[in-house]
Amino acid sequence: MLEPSRAADISPTKQDPTWLTESRASIKSEKYDQAIKQLQGANDTSSADWNNLMGYSLRKKQPPDLVGAEKYYQAALKLNPEHRGALEYYGKLKLINNDLPGAEALLARLDKACTFGCEEYTDLKEAIQKYKSKK
Repeated sequence: MLEPSRAADISPTKQDPTWLTESRASIKSEKYDQAIKQLQGANDTSSADWNNLMGYSLRKKQPPDLVGAEKYYQAALKLNPEHRGALEYYGKLKLINNDLPGAEALLARLDKACTFGCEEYTDLKEAIQKYKSKK
């Protein structure tokens, strides 16, 4: 069974592992280097959430590590092909890399993963529309 997908900004639950709660708090405070250290300490590479949060933190830190972020988003999606957070964030990374077709392909995957629509789909769709309006 696939684990439920989680975005970086989801509120923690009581059954979340400590690393998940701590790294999300660091991300929410925009302390991406701290989140990366917490995630590296946990080293839960078999978790799609772990890979997604590592990718997100690498993409958002200054300077960003876009190559590293892509590797972790791909790993998250290999573990859970419908991980909504990874689909959204990887789509935004594709836009940073000027890969509109790649972002639109991820949006199509999100559309299937979100049966009745979801925040991740809406956010990526808006990011794509913004990207197109600047071109």
